Amino acid sequence: MKPVFLSAALAMSVMFASGTAQGVEPADPQSLVLALQQGGLVIYIRHAATEKDYADQLTADPLSCATQRVLSEKGWHQAKDLGQAIAKLDIPVGEIASSQYCRAWQTADLAFGRYAKTAALNFEAAEEYTPDQIAAMRQRVLPILMAPIPQGENRVVVGHDDPFEAVTGIYPEPQGVAFILRPTADGVEVLGSIAPDQWPAP
Repeated sequence: MKPVFLSAALAMSVMFASGTAQGVEPADPQSLVLALQQGGLVIYIRHAATEKDYADQLTADPLSCATQRVLSEKGWHQAKDLGQAIAKLDIPVGEIASSQYCRAWQTADLAFGRYAKTAALNFEAAEEYTPDQIAAMRQRVLPILMAPIPQGENRVVVGHDDPFEAVTGIYPEPQGVAFILRPTADGVEVLGSIAPDQWPAP
């Protein structure tokens, strides 16, 4: 995981379970699952593995799969395994939001069989972002993460690396990783993450 460097404004909206803004201490997946079983959390999933990993936000049309990076066979299996793990672990899932990019909504569809696409989770059209573009991604994504969650449910968000980093200062890797967040009055608390192959057995 890349180091976390937060601006003063960003630090105000992101808390860390480790109590430090320098990164998230390795969390026990079993503890995260127990918290998820109670509901009230956000599962932010970076889309499953793609055939190649490169920046396509300058050339891709979010509404045309033919212009984008697509899920690999490994990614299909990752997404299906993720959905099966969450179901077997009795983790309640409510709203499922996805970016408009095919690799994101296809991950959601393979994992959960449903999703609602939103442009708010898309990239800015750049490879090297300006501070204004980072702020724009943060301003679009943070309200989705902070919105109230119905009792006994968790919200799933399937998106991308850069918008998540814009909100938290954390670069989410590998593809398919799930970060567990708790909405707060002022932002979100990062509880930890679960890699695609680290979901506990039921």
